[in-house]
Amino acid sequence: MDKIDVIAASPLYPPVMEVLTATYAVHHLYQAKDRAAFLAPLKDSVRGIATFSGKVDAALMAALPRLEIVASMTIGLDHVDLEAARARGIRVTNTPDVLTDDVADLAIGLMIAVARRLMVADHFVREGGWLKGPLALQSKLGGTTLGVLGMGRIGQAIAKRATAMNMTIVYHNPRPKPDLPYRYYPDLATMAADVQYLVIACPGGAATRRLVGARVIEALGPKGTVINIARGSVIDQAALVTALAERKLAGAGLDVFEDEPRVPEALTKLDCVVLTPHVGSATQATRLAMGRLMLDNLAAQFAGKAPLTPAV
Repeated sequence: MDKIDVIAASPLYPPVMEVLTATYAVHHLYQAKDRAAFLAPLKDSVRGIATFSGKVDAALMAALPRLEIVASMTIGLDHVDLEAARARGIRVTNTPDVLTDDVADLAIGLMIAVARRLMVADHFVREGGWLKGPLALQSKLGGTTLGVLGMGRIGQAIAKRATAMNMTIVYHNPRPKPDLPYRYYPDLATMAADVQYLVIACPGGAATRRLVGARVIEALGPKGTVINIARGSVIDQAALVTALAERKLAGAGLDVFEDEPRVPEALTKLDCVVLTPHVGSATQATRLAMGRLMLDNLAAQFAGKAPLTPAV
């Protein structure tokens, strides 16, 4: 029996790619030098797209009239044109839940690293500063207030961890969640004015683009720290860099950026900032779980069953 044709729109975690290529006839779009020439002979056969970070836009969908499903090995779907998928009746799936713990752990790790200036402390020891005297005192997390922007699965996991650290939790969301024990703020800037830490855990995309702008950053003020493990698009990056450089914000822990992998040079020079290269879900166990769920979604679709985690 012939294998089903599937396009890989981006590189995948190698053990996942191994299973994908063993199961399907995989065509590696990300390796193509001429996209149109690559797609032309596949237009009547490709039924699925597997992706991690590769963009799946309306033009790609239009070039594949038999396309049934875009299976993404991510929770966020800002790299997929969801409206185009809906218009063409194409399923889109993601991988929620399996990466929640890792992303929440990183958010807490970044918050601790910024508050206790762990990067500065590391360099202080390595460069012999300790021999000359003690490191300056840092900030305590317990007893402070954490504002969570986006109280979904990951936001709630962050809140749970921060509660165990004796932090007070408040949140902003499109709508309140009455079953949660945390105070809800309908206005983000008002919440920012009342917290010492703001963690961004909302989806990316047009609806949240630059939601954390100059007004919110100003409200957070010199006492405030921003932690972003969501999407770089949610922050007005220029406003953030200016506030940090002018010490109008206490610090930031950033795993995501506006134009990855390019990071503003000004950020790299600030000792009040901790930077990581979009590694929220980057553990072997979690990437494997994400890949398995993506593969299960493809298998369900091609077996005529409902995908396990449909987004569209």
